[in-house]
Amino acid sequence: MDLAPLMKGAMIAVRDCMGVKVGESVLVVTDTGKLKLAESFVLALHTLGVDGTLLIMTPRSHHAEEPPREVKAALSACDVALLVTTMSLTHTHARMEATAKGVRIASMPGLTEDMMTVGAMTADYQEVSELSWKLTRLMEKTRMVEITTDKGTNLRMSLEGRKPGLPPDDGLYREKGRWGNLPAGEVYIAPVEESVEGVAVIDGSMSPMGLLSEPIRLTIRRGRVVEIQGGKEAQALSNFLENLGDPNAYVVGELGIGTNHKARVTGNILEDEKAFRTVHIALGMNVDMGGVIESKTHNDGIICNPTVKFDGTMVMNEGIFTL
Repeated sequence: MDLAPLMKGAMIAVRDCMGVKVGESVLVVTDTGKLKLAESFVLALHTLGVDGTLLIMTPRSHHAEEPPREVKAALSACDVALLVTTMSLTHTHARMEATAKGVRIASMPGLTEDMMTVGAMTADYQEVSELSWKLTRLMEKTRMVEITTDKGTNLRMSLEGRKPGLPPDDGLYREKGRWGNLPAGEVYIAPVEESVEGVAVIDGSMSPMGLLSEPIRLTIRRGRVVEIQGGKEAQALSNFLENLGDPNAYVVGELGIGTNHKARVTGNILEDEKAFRTVHIALGMNVDMGGVIESKTHNDGIICNPTVKFDGTMVMNEGIFTL
């Protein structure tokens, strides 16, 4: 792979988003599935005169699986960490402990060359940040969220006592202890788990399956998925969750809203959950965002063109922001 086309996205990440400085210790964590992409970040760091170290591990088997202890130790010993991995390390204790120690972290699970050359990594992150903060401030005051779509989504959930991610996932991780995804661009919160009721029709993509050939219909009672309907991907999701042997993998742990104007729904959840005209819910782990669910996994499902109301006031109409 020629690294030159990747340098635009890599430079935006290390210079604009992370604000790395000469003299800082920067760790790039990758696995054998993302090695070439990770090399572009190391090259960008070296171009800026910043000391960058590459650490390679075996790909994890699923999202939120903890990394090896050597990676965990290294994460807590650097100033900045870039996690260019096949599976997400975002919802791991290793990431949380490093954040608590002040490490600035960008997690990039499933990053692709396309994202770095024409997709979400090429966004104007100042614009992403402004929209993300505006939506976050509204969410801070919200008690009840309603989400509907013409494909059958009809969800209600309480946010009472919960706070959205602060700062939001806006892509600007320049202060000590800041962390988030790159590409970035979402506002997120852990709803009151047992308050989530209704039907979610996932019609964009669903991790770990990817882009969907037909929607997955999730029936949710008291915050837990009690029925999964649809085609082959619905069956695959059902099998995946069952094989985990983790009851908490069925609990709705997150509500997110995409705020990145360059992001697209492509089947890669890292970019999909940031896309305009979408919201997403996630099943599983949410203790890292103010919830109470410990789980082996965290899996997002993308809902396209929703209508969203905060305490009865419309903030999105069939995918279009009305802020």
